[in-house]
Amino acid sequence: MSSYPPSSPAQPTTLRQRLAGLRGPAVPPRPLDARALAALAANPGCGRRALLDGAGVDKNALATALGSPAAFGQSQFAIVRGNSFEAKVKGDGGAELLRLVHAHLDPAAEPPGAGAHVPDLTAAGPEGRAARTALALREATAARAWTLLDHPMLALEVAGYPAYLEPDAVVVHPDGRWTVVEIKSFPMIDGAADAAKVGAAARQAAVYVLALEKTAGKLAGAEVGHTVLLVCPKDFSNLPTASPVDIRRERSVTRRQLDRLTRVEELAAALPEGLSFDPATRTTEELVEAVSAVDAAYAPECLAACELAFHCRERARTAGTVTALGRSVRGELGGLTTVEEALAAAAGAGCAEDPTAAALHRAARLRAEALESAAGVVA
Repeated sequence: MSSYPPSSPAQPTTLRQRLAGLRGPAVPPRPLDARALAALAANPGCGRRALLDGAGVDKNALATALGSPAAFGQSQFAIVRGNSFEAKVKGDGGAELLRLVHAHLDPAAEPPGAGAHVPDLTAAGPEGRAARTALALREATAARAWTLLDHPMLALEVAGYPAYLEPDAVVVHPDGRWTVVEIKSFPMIDGAADAAKVGAAARQAAVYVLALEKTAGKLAGAEVGHTVLLVCPKDFSNLPTASPVDIRRERSVTRRQLDRLTRVEELAAALPEGLSFDPATRTTEELVEAVSAVDAAYAPECLAACELAFHCRERARTAGTVTALGRSVRGELGGLTTVEEALAAAAGAGCAEDPTAAALHRAARLRAEALESAAGVVA
């Protein structure tokens, strides 16, 4: 009989431990921001991004280790210019920012005076800062006075995992309404800014609004405005100007897409034990195998929003999937998932009962006839 005490049963691995193992036990998690969430909501079918973002994996380092580094991002000059402009807008206790909010969104209210409240939101860790922000919002709503929250911390559950978000500012109106303020360094020329950049800012602000609504739902008299204020430099100067942006559509789309995301624990549970995305402890071949173990949904739009887009594009092209041609093409081709299948259908080798294959074959015949007629005219 053994003299050793009986061994205790193995303790189940928690989700936090599992995600730490995926990114590397010694690697701190990268926090999710609103820009990443907006991109994630735009492609909810991509389990790869949902898992990597939920686990806090550094996708830029992972892409570099895979040999397909990301080729996008803000320049250091743009970051410095943006920080300088934001500091100017928020200077003097946020007087100019509050003036813009009053003028564009609440002109009937009493103008904000010099004594507008700017609470201290300092706390330990993102959880502490989120709790301090919630308390400041509660106090400001009860006080019924203009209040500026500078870089508050908001919490939002995404795919079963908490994400902590930091908007540029949130303003509490005297009537208890909360407004998200987005401060951008791109210019607003003659009262209008680049439509693509405004759209990206609106999608980002929609994520903040969703997070604010979680807090507002617990407070009597609180209301989150669905019109955010976009503050940009006026023309080619450094003077701030603003424009209201209605984000109700972006909010609805983002909410619906985030709800469709597979929960992180389900994605993690489907992976083999010992799998890791840590470039410091895994070879390139092991990282390629690990990334391939999670399904992706590549589309050309990913190139402007995801660090792994170039790796996923290469894999999609190698596999010949029609997703590499764009979501619209993928939707038109129905059950034809590869370029080879689409070309075969156009040549007449597809299923006769498949309307998509029949349409492709007919289009190929019409094209051939048109080219033949054009050649006859030239001759």
